[in-house]
Amino acid sequence: MEYINRAIEDVLKKRFESAKSIAITGARQVGKTTLTKHIYPSVRRINLKNVVLYNNAKEDPQGFLENFERPLFIDEVQRAPELIDAAKTILDDVSERSNYLFSGSQKWELMKGLSESLAGMVSILELGNLSLREINHISFNKAFIPNMDYIQSREADIRKYENLWCIIHKGGYPELYENNLREWEDFYSSYVSTYIERDVYEITKIKDYNMFYRFMVSVAARTGNMLDYSSIAKDIGVSVETIRNWIAVLEKTDIIYLLQPYYNSHLSRAIKTPKVYFRDTGLAAYLTSWLTPETLENGAMNGAFFETFVVNEIIKSYINEGKNYKNRIYYYRGKDKVKKKVNGSDEFEENEIDLIIEENGILCPIEIKKTTNPKPDNASAFDVLDKDVDKKRGMGVIICRSDYKLKLKDNLYALPIEYI
Repeated sequence: MEYINRAIEDVLKKRFESAKSIAITGARQVGKTTLTKHIYPSVRRINLKNVVLYNNAKEDPQGFLENFERPLFIDEVQRAPELIDAAKTILDDVSERSNYLFSGSQKWELMKGLSESLAGMVSILELGNLSLREINHISFNKAFIPNMDYIQSREADIRKYENLWCIIHKGGYPELYENNLREWEDFYSSYVSTYIERDVYEITKIKDYNMFYRFMVSVAARTGNMLDYSSIAKDIGVSVETIRNWIAVLEKTDIIYLLQPYYNSHLSRAIKTPKVYFRDTGLAAYLTSWLTPETLENGAMNGAFFETFVVNEIIKSYINEGKNYKNRIYYYRGKDKVKKKVNGSDEFEENEIDLIIEENGILCPIEIKKTTNPKPDNASAFDVLDKDVDKKRGMGVIICRSDYKLKLKDNLYALPIEYI
């Protein structure tokens, strides 16, 4: 199997050299173990899915850790949170860096244990699935921000992305790229079964796997849309509270991302409901039965999948530079519709900005369109940000399928997806 270099490698090395310990979070099968083995091949690895190791760790966590030399890689550490407490006792008494590498696929449980016990002693990194840059072996590793400094630096290594819809359909799990013999449908069928039977069961003790599968399908069909718990509950035939709990499970395990709305006192008509995005378009395509790239590209959900893909690529650009994205990336939707002239007639559209990236008090609006012919009218909703008197409105962009960067008007550009 071919190893694909990960953009976060240099960040991981630097953090591990400067911190007492490192924690790597991320969904199942995104390559946490492979990454760690590649960078630190001589480090001893313990996987707590091993029943014997798990039982020993639970019975005597302090003694368990003292049996091994450091540095030590502990995989799925959230299964035995007692080890984190035991690691704190050890780390309190040492000054050395690079002691423990922790990893886990249940972010919330792992983060809770780390923040309570190892505050100041652990550096936390998130690993996503493969990005377009990684798939295309592009070394540029800066977080996407729509300003001229970023655009000019990105242009130093711009390459045309071929077969984009094949990648959107295939998804970003490394095994599908490192093992060319692995069939798409077989991979995702196994992935979903293992995920529900292990990760979901471990959190919820759910017995009806088929019902949770139908729930995942229902959520995947809504990727790129505002999250409506009641609608999903009606689809599945369970309570809204159950759906809230299950959504939390998908979020805990990095299957979905909830994009929070942007609002403040100056935007009083803003909707405050999050939008839901699947973290992998291949998984979403499998669940919603888009079985080929061609049917997905030409199907009714192509706009939602393109938007989901772009949002994930932007998020991964922050992850791979080791930057926080949750307190700087939002979307906006107003309660009032916007009137536009289309072929001489009035039409009303949602007053929405697909993404807003906040950087140093500047709000940079982003529209995502699968079109190859973007128009200034595609960004008409950007004007609403001028009402926010506390922050400045920065350059806006339309991310699309055009062949070239286009200046549409002052402070508005259309950027091909290759610029992410």
